[in-house]
Amino acid sequence: MKTVGIVGGGQLGRMLAMAAARLSIRTVVLEPQADCPAAQVANHHIVAAYDDAEALAELARRSDVITYEFENVPEESATRLAADRPVYPPPLALSVSQDRLTEKTFLNDCGIPTAGFRAVDNLDDLKAALAAFGGRGVLKTRRFGYDGKGQWVFSGTEDDPAAAFAALAGAPAIFEEWIDFEREISVIAARGLDGALICFDPAENEHREGILRVSRVPARITDAVASEARGHAARLLSALDYVGVLGLELFVDREGGLIANEFAPRVHNSGHWSEAACAVSQFEQHIRAVVGLPLVDPARIADCVMHNIIGDDMEKVPDWLKTAGARVHLYGKAESRPGRKMGHVTVVESRRNG
Repeated sequence: MKTVGIVGGGQLGRMLAMAAARLSIRTVVLEPQADCPAAQVANHHIVAAYDDAEALAELARRSDVITYEFENVPEESATRLAADRPVYPPPLALSVSQDRLTEKTFLNDCGIPTAGFRAVDNLDDLKAALAAFGGRGVLKTRRFGYDGKGQWVFSGTEDDPAAAFAALAGAPAIFEEWIDFEREISVIAARGLDGALICFDPAENEHREGILRVSRVPARITDAVASEARGHAARLLSALDYVGVLGLELFVDREGGLIANEFAPRVHNSGHWSEAACAVSQFEQHIRAVVGLPLVDPARIADCVMHNIIGDDMEKVPDWLKTAGARVHLYGKAESRPGRKMGHVTVVESRRNG
């Protein structure tokens, strides 16, 4: 029986551990929070910081292979683990995704278009970027921002560059051109140890205040756009020599063109719908990939809408539990707070014929 080590004990680690258990694969979680979501379902929990040398050594000792559930794992920790055990996705994926400037450059090098961008290290850099992109765009920290954090939107009106730059407190930044998009989509894709590639159907996503609220499948895009999105994901996976599941977020512009926003080297929130609407979820596909089991066509069997349960949305759970076709997944978090993801619910809308 194989054991998968998971760095990170949040909801993604929880769902990975649940998928592993279905395949009789054990899991060990490294997470500093004592009662984390993943610890409630994993076989063993190492309570320690992600950069604790002794804890990393124990994780390696207990595991046959190691993965992670979030992209801000210290690169040094991943490298240390990789000296003792296979680490998937590879540390290269972490180093690329952890810096938005490196990420955008890598995507372009793979032939995947992005919005225009410029590095911003000082106020003069920011003013030059605003002039280059018509005063509209988004200033972001290069590292550690997520769910809308560490970002400042310039609408081209009376924005204050000095205030925006000061708000980042000196963190290295990137300015990204504003994209007038029609919709946001994402592709969840997996690559196995043998190089086999599979993609889930693209999801159409709705964000509010920088946080994913809803994913709908199928997305309202043409077959040609869906095929192009899968092709971008496949090129990215191959360029990274990737093993595991990856989420690639894209904008669809007014002319139907695709512009990559970012990628996450892990299972992804916009793929949670696969639990309820696919024969094999993104979580099982990831476990299959990292332990060397065959990847399979995920075989979507239903159209669906996935809703994140965030903060006070927990009050709606009793109604969701009474809704036909709704699959509720709560993450076991003790405290609900504004902006905190507490769970998700996937509503199956219609079954395919045949």
